[in-house]
Amino acid sequence: MTSTAPAPRPAARFAGLDGMRAIAVLLVVVYHLFPPALLPGGFLGVDVFFVISGFLITSLLLREHAATGRVALGRFWQRRARRLLPALALVVVVCSALAWLVGGDVLVHLDEQVLGAATFSYNWFSIAAGGGYFSAATPELFRNFWSLAVEEQFYLVWPLLFLLFLLIRRSWARTAIAFVLAATSALWMAALVSGGGDLTRAYFGTDTHAFGLLLGVGLAFLLAPLGRPAAASVPALEGILAAPNGGRGPQWRIVLPPSAPKPTATRPRWVDSPPARHVTSALGVLAVVWLVALATLHPADSAATFPGTLLTASVLSAVAITAGVWPGSWFGPALDVQPLRWIGDRSYGIYLWHWPLLVLAVAALAPGTTVATAPVWIGALVVVATAGVAALSYRYLETPVRRRGFRASARSVLERLRSGPRSRLRVLGAALAGALMLAGTGAALAAAPDESSAEAAVAAGREALAQAIKHRPPAPIAPSPAPGQPTDAAPAPAPVTGDQITAVGDSVMLASAGGLMERLPGIEIDAEVSRSMWAGPGIVDSLAAAGRLRPYVVVALGTNGPIDRDSLERIAAAVGPKGNLVLVNAYAPRDWIPGVNADLAAFADAHRNVVVADWAGAIAPHEDLLAGDHIHPGAAGGRIFADTVAAAVEQLAQERRTFAADRAGRLAAIFSADLLHQG
Repeated sequence: MTSTAPAPRPAARFAGLDGMRAIAVLLVVVYHLFPPALLPGGFLGVDVFFVISGFLITSLLLREHAATGRVALGRFWQRRARRLLPALALVVVVCSALAWLVGGDVLVHLDEQVLGAATFSYNWFSIAAGGGYFSAATPELFRNFWSLAVEEQFYLVWPLLFLLFLLIRRSWARTAIAFVLAATSALWMAALVSGGGDLTRAYFGTDTHAFGLLLGVGLAFLLAPLGRPAAASVPALEGILAAPNGGRGPQWRIVLPPSAPKPTATRPRWVDSPPARHVTSALGVLAVVWLVALATLHPADSAATFPGTLLTASVLSAVAITAGVWPGSWFGPALDVQPLRWIGDRSYGIYLWHWPLLVLAVAALAPGTTVATAPVWIGALVVVATAGVAALSYRYLETPVRRRGFRASARSVLERLRSGPRSRLRVLGAALAGALMLAGTGAALAAAPDESSAEAAVAAGREALAQAIKHRPPAPIAPSPAPGQPTDAAPAPAPVTGDQITAVGDSVMLASAGGLMERLPGIEIDAEVSRSMWAGPGIVDSLAAAGRLRPYVVVALGTNGPIDRDSLERIAAAVGPKGNLVLVNAYAPRDWIPGVNADLAAFADAHRNVVVADWAGAIAPHEDLLAGDHIHPGAAGGRIFADTVAAAVEQLAQERRTFAADRAGRLAAIFSADLLHQG
């Protein structure tokens, strides 16, 4: 008898990777669509994708080199283009056209965003423009494309470096070098974050965020022996089955002809042992559970998260991948169970679509909120829409192009034009829809503004403040009393004027600078973007040291984060018991705002010389006077801010007058009673 069975080949798909893709995209989608309670750290799903990509691409290159002795770079990049470009182009065209219909801040810098997507450099465009992944105000329509840019840069560069790695004979040396490079990338991110550098630069940078990809590369080199045949199998052998002792014995053996090929290298026997399979599968379960648990933790703007949590997630992803691809492991098939496999197959499209659809839905259906505070029904609607369009794109665009290529797919469309009327009508309808979308995209790019309405409001306030400082007249000299004029007469109470007020604030105050100077001429304003209450004590102390702290101090620093009582106490101490402090509460679609306003009210209740200016209550009925981020006021909103501050200053002044009058009355009564007693 002769055996004609072909040599076994490695599986076309790696077990467990579809399930891991599904987990990764679900973490990111829940993080974006249902913030902030469910998965505040769900953005680490991007790092899961990075590890998968590094492992998969390197494994495919190793397979090709093992099978053919070479690596066809042109065909590799062609396959990547077939996989990535159709869905990417569709999302950009459709969502840009929809953004043109919605209008407003969703169009800001759209031309630069599209250019970044088209050149695989979106992350560096965002870094140069100062955009931030964790900023919720007027978010970029294609902000999630930053991670695609990192991966696409990897796909372009890594195959070339892979050829250099092949020159290293030892597999362990390749693995070690990849892991060292991954550690270097993580340390570089930690150095930038710990040194007070820009978090966006550290998070978006290809150099600082390549550790997941490189960890996947090292894992592929490390696990390459697992793709070899099992030690008990003899692949690709032809021989004669002979029975010893004329067939009377119980054992059979394969008698090989002299020219038979020698058995290929096999993987170690222990890999296929039941303990190895069970242990790796258990580690895979533990890694996935730990990964989801990490996503429930709130991130910190420090090296503990960047790269601490991200690197931990990458290592856990590597453990889960190892468990999934381990020969005989039950973990990989279990992870690929439906519907995780369905989601994993479409994870690329789901990731592409969900964020732009969220931005558009919030702008069109809930203009009074932001993506950070979008209602649950918006998130649910976007989930349904994302699943629908991703499924259609996968079936009718991505899969045909990936299997046939661009030219064959185009020929297929032309053939349908020559077939029956129904097919021809479908093709013409799709062509018309595509033409309309392209026209909308062109209109959107032409109309894309260079700044958002919030940026325009802040810029206008900054310009008004600069002009006021430039043309500020010298301080007037108080006139001396005329000869013979009594100097101890009690003058009538006069309203507090701007030259008695020092104002310290954030970008909301900066946007309102024009209104403040119009309502309170002579007011001194020290306001800047992104300030929080933590910066308040230092600013007030420096103004006091320079002799620039006036009798009334207005502080508006509650927009950009929670506050602590210690900062307020330090500000009050700098103002002094004879000074007057006005705390402006905050209005913004942020989860910390209610707590900030409650803390400010409680502090004012506990201090006699402190009042709260209720900006939140004053602007709430007039949200239409705020910019698109629903935080910064325009010119009319700035006047409401100024009126609110002026009213609070006058309230505090009146309270001080009343207190002084009551005190004087009590002292007079005591003095009169003392005189009567002495008489």
